[in-house]
Amino acid sequence: MELSSSSSSIRVSAIVPRRNSLYCIKIPFQATPIASNLLSGFSRNSYSVGLFDYKSCSKPASKRQQRPHSIRACSQAGAAEPDHPIADRVSAFKDACWRFLRPHTIRGTALGSVALVARALIENSNLIKWSLLLKAFSGLFALICGNGYIVGINQIYDISIDKVNKPYLPIAAGDLSVQSAWFLVIFFAAAGLLIVGLNFGPFIFSLYTLGLLLGTIYSVPPFRMKRFPVAAFLIIATVRGFLLNFGVYYATRAALGLTFQWSSPVVFITTFVTLFALVIAITKDLPDVEGDRKYQISTFATKLGVQNIAFLGSGILLTNYIVSILAAIYLPQAFRRWLLIPAHIFFASSLIFQTWILEQANYTKEAISGFYRFIWNLFYAEYALFPFI
Repeated sequence: MELSSSSSSIRVSAIVPRRNSLYCIKIPFQATPIASNLLSGFSRNSYSVGLFDYKSCSKPASKRQQRPHSIRACSQAGAAEPDHPIADRVSAFKDACWRFLRPHTIRGTALGSVALVARALIENSNLIKWSLLLKAFSGLFALICGNGYIVGINQIYDISIDKVNKPYLPIAAGDLSVQSAWFLVIFFAAAGLLIVGLNFGPFIFSLYTLGLLLGTIYSVPPFRMKRFPVAAFLIIATVRGFLLNFGVYYATRAALGLTFQWSSPVVFITTFVTLFALVIAITKDLPDVEGDRKYQISTFATKLGVQNIAFLGSGILLTNYIVSILAAIYLPQAFRRWLLIPAHIFFASSLIFQTWILEQANYTKEAISGFYRFIWNLFYAEYALFPFI
């Protein structure tokens, strides 16, 4: 800011920074004698004042600027640069990658695999070896990579739909470029295949490859099986239900030096979760009806309506819980009645209550999203219970 005074007037030049340029705005106004005397006292030695000490912006004064009764105050204000721009960019990229992985699916995959490994170890506690711990973690990482590949490839081919249905996803939100997304999914697929191929033998490798293939044809043209409701939910049920449970349990027994053998709890969880995956497959489209209709994606929700699909999903899950209770009653030698029965009564009651809440909310998008999150919480709860049944 430059203030120049004379006996009758003061000229104010406000220097406003805009990026690397300085713009001056001159505002003339009349000065009172008191103001003139005050400025005169300050300007006897032509002071130059740098405000904020952000960047020196004083320049050699011209003859006109070296007149008596002038003060030159130069400041470069505005938004300060971030203290750690590189750290901020790295943090933002990490956040985008985590959202790209769809954390709720990662939690389901991790919890399911840990529960199945725990069950196999409980059944054969005398064969536990700490040397197998690294192999177990490598297998878990491979499963997370496979999960990341499947949900990632879906986001790459669903950008337009996600801008309507899920604008918070990183590609749709512009937080992750398509090139970066391709790099991530290629890395996930390559890393997962390499780990499984080196550590778990040809049979598990073939199951893993089948899972990636089904995830690919679900999203990628010209197949894009997600367009067909029956094919879509069968793929999801197969990958998240049968392949995950059977594959992890088989691999764990093989690592313990045992041949594969079904046990009643493993048959139970594989059947239960496969049916549960059907429910996830049909209810996952409930919050996405608007975008699916806009882009002509045929789902059960767009065909039958949100209310009907919510009741269908709840009905399948209730059937699951009733069968679980009956299994505990009629097969006491295979299950712990004191745990299985009250737990599933509680889960079923909670489901009925949440379905009632959804209906009372008149199936708003927020209520539908909450209902879908609750379905996933029931999924996690079943796996958390499984090792102890």
